[in-house]
Amino acid sequence: MKQLRIFLTASFFLIAFSGPLLLSAQDSVGIKHLTLQEAIDLSIKNSKQLKASQARIDEATGALSEAKDNKLPNASISGAYLRIPSPTVSLKTKIFGSSDSTGGGAPSVNQALYGIASVSLPIYSGGRIRYGIESAKYLQQAATLDAENDKESVILNTINAYTNLYKATVTVDVVRENLHQSLQRDSVLSRLEQNGLLARNDLLKAQLQSSNIELSVLDAESNRKIATVNMNLMLGLPEQTELITDSSSFEKKISLKNLEEYEQLALQNRKDILALSFRKKAATTGIAAAKGEMYPSIALTGGYIAADIPHFITITNAVNIGVGLKYDIGSLWKTKSKIVQAQAREREITAGQAQLDDVVRLEVTRDYEDYLLSTRKKEVYEKAVAQATENYRITKNKYDNALVNTTDLLDANVSLLQSQISLAVAKADELLAYDKLLQAAGLITAN
Repeated sequence: MKQLRIFLTASFFLIAFSGPLLLSAQDSVGIKHLTLQEAIDLSIKNSKQLKASQARIDEATGALSEAKDNKLPNASISGAYLRIPSPTVSLKTKIFGSSDSTGGGAPSVNQALYGIASVSLPIYSGGRIRYGIESAKYLQQAATLDAENDKESVILNTINAYTNLYKATVTVDVVRENLHQSLQRDSVLSRLEQNGLLARNDLLKAQLQSSNIELSVLDAESNRKIATVNMNLMLGLPEQTELITDSSSFEKKISLKNLEEYEQLALQNRKDILALSFRKKAATTGIAAAKGEMYPSIALTGGYIAADIPHFITITNAVNIGVGLKYDIGSLWKTKSKIVQAQAREREITAGQAQLDDVVRLEVTRDYEDYLLSTRKKEVYEKAVAQATENYRITKNKYDNALVNTTDLLDANVSLLQSQISLAVAKADELLAYDKLLQAAGLITAN
């Protein structure tokens, strides 16, 4: 019994002291404080789009290795064992030294065994091997730049999702705070109404506004939940993880250049433009490779032959070495169509480059104007918050002195709430607009 009491006492103290720790651990499970940079790093690490891009780079690297392998010698080994039934040979002429024509003097051959080894080292192929390697290099570089462009898109999508989550969180916080203040005001007004100092209708107006704010809280929380799930999926986190954004991520000094500078930077740094230029080089190389098919191929050849035919012949150490020449005469009239196709592909890419330049210029101009607009909106909302705050203060003083009614006070409070939410959203939209401008100029990775 004594040992049992000791055990129960120890268990009680263990549970008592470990309980708060367990509760604390449970409270922290599923909650993650997340900065914008951490979100970008996680999205790059877990992006399915970037994994597919890496697979395309690996494929292009494999194609380059295959093109380089064409410079290596070709080697082959072949052999066969043949079983031959004894044939009936009837010669129409006499074999030297034989008096009959039944072929009895011919050797009896019923099996054969032979092996051949050959090696061929290309010396000249009309430039097809060299041009094939160059084209594969250009396409590999294009695939790498495509992956960089995809990476920039992932970064911008992450910033956009993080901004939406931040705006949803700020909206929830502001609306909840306003609901708290509204419920406190309803409590005060309810006491005034009970004491006959306030009309019943004014109390109902205030309570109706509280109900509307409560509905706004529900909408805001639903929007935040959707934004959280979207962010978690992008980052590779469990869907139920509660993310806490960092407002300092949106406090960044911005140094704005003029529009012409951003256009020039875009034409120099955009990965899709650079990738298209490498594809044009590959197409130009393809024309030269197609023309190379009109020339002969020369290779250094060597081989070894061994054979054993019982009762007839045995061959060993039959080694040969020489130079082989191959020329496809049909290439004189078949290659023209390939050259036409390669030239058309080059013209298509050239036209695509000009079209992409126009698209890039338009994107930069649009994003530049969007940033200027977002900056002006933020300045207007800052003034609006100051005006709404002062208006609410004055209206509250007048209401306390019975100079305005409850409706005026509620309207002033709604205006203050809307201006506070609009300012918080405008600050986040300003940074998002700047990041879109950087992405359009090909500078978002560097920043």
